[in-house]
Amino acid sequence: MDGVPEPHTGWTFLTNHARVLAAIADDPSTRIRDIAAHCRLTERAVQKIIADLERDGYLSHTREGRTNSYRIDPSRILRHPAEAGLTVASLLSLLVQDEAGREPR
Repeated sequence: MDGVPEPHTGWTFLTNHARVLAAIADDPSTRIRDIAAHCRLTERAVQKIIADLERDGYLSHTREGRTNSYRIDPSRILRHPAEAGLTVASLLSLLVQDEAGREPR
């Protein structure tokens, strides 16, 4: 089926939620279709992840014409007890540093 990314098998270091959040941090007006392609997820999976992030206050959006503009709350604390006290900003700063030196696919 066209448009459906090749699935990944096995474990990874980052969750899909972190990948989607990083894609939005890179471009707050990005489309769900582009996030899905970048993160190798389906558009439906990205929609669900965005809904999760919005429901828990990590993300909000405003409608601008036919597109959404997303806003990340960088002060939100990460959810896992092992990361107690770490913020979304600290996670994104690590991911942004990595992305800056990465070659496009």
